[in-house]
Amino acid sequence: MDAILQNFFNLAVYRDVFGFLLRGLWTTVWLSLLVIPIGAASGLVIAVAATQTRRRWVRFLLAAYVDFFRAFPPLVLLIFIYYGVPFLGIDLPKLMAVAIGFMLNNSSYYAEVFRAGIESVPGGQAEAARSTGLTRMQALRHVVIPQATRNVLPDLVGNSIEVVKLTTIASVVAIPELLRVARDAQSLVYNPSPIVLAALMYLALLWPLVRWLSRLEHRHIRAR
Repeated sequence: MDAILQNFFNLAVYRDVFGFLLRGLWTTVWLSLLVIPIGAASGLVIAVAATQTRRRWVRFLLAAYVDFFRAFPPLVLLIFIYYGVPFLGIDLPKLMAVAIGFMLNNSSYYAEVFRAGIESVPGGQAEAARSTGLTRMQALRHVVIPQATRNVLPDLVGNSIEVVKLTTIASVVAIPELLRVARDAQSLVYNPSPIVLAALMYLALLWPLVRWLSRLEHRHIRAR
């Protein structure tokens, strides 16, 4: 028991590295606040294009995009963008590489969520909106998309939680997010306690979101 406490729950180590890890946690938060809106907005654009176009080849290309990036490992994608693209003569800053990688990966998941939401709205809603004088895009913006978003809100929140956890892969390009900082701290103190403290910080950050997601899911089930 003493060995477990000394190596994983060492309060002295927690005290020494807490401020260091707190800065890493802040990096994780603002990185999440950057990549989640980018992925969600891109996914919404893809979903709207896929559900509104009548051109089969456009739907095929969008479906291929979504399937490809849902199947492509995000860690490999980030490594390819940051370390591979420079061979083409394009040097990307770390943050831009992470933003592009997350956008390509996350937009494919958000697109499927939004597509399901748009298709869940009865067609008569858009037709009724059009009969009031709204254009097709106005009906989509003011009537269909708000209802679609409400219908799939639990899925959007769940996907966003997964994105927050996925920010750990940013450590491979040396962005000092929480996991990267914890690993650096571990190498300095020769003790795995910083990794455990980082896990506890992730838990404190995500637990309220997970509880909110559970409420949304229960409310959504009751509404049905």
